[in-house]
Amino acid sequence: MQITDKALEKVTELMTAEGLNGEYFLRVSVSGGGCSGLSYNMDFDNESQPMDQEFEDKGMKMVVDMKSFLYLCDSTLDFSDGLNGKGFHFFNPNASRTCGCGESFSV
Repeated sequence: MQITDKALEKVTELMTAEGLNGEYFLRVSVSGGGCSGLSYNMDFDNESQPMDQEFEDKGMKMVVDMKSFLYLCDSTLDFSDGLNGKGFHFFNPNASRTCGCGESFSV
């Protein structure tokens, strides 16, 4: 997992706004749902699980459970605040198809 500078800036801003300290990290996962079959999920967490895969990029710790890792391997998290849509987006080389809104995918 990698994170772009824009996404790092936004995640850091959200963590600060929620008053989260350095013990917290970004948890990224995949669940069934969405118009393409699988949806991305993000949350802040401070407890790792035994089978979690841990990544650090640009000083941001990101954690992915093993099941989600199979779908997210080599993905990059980005953030856009442009006219064509504001929010987090994943560049996922494992996705064979994504929906129009970019919030779900299939493999």
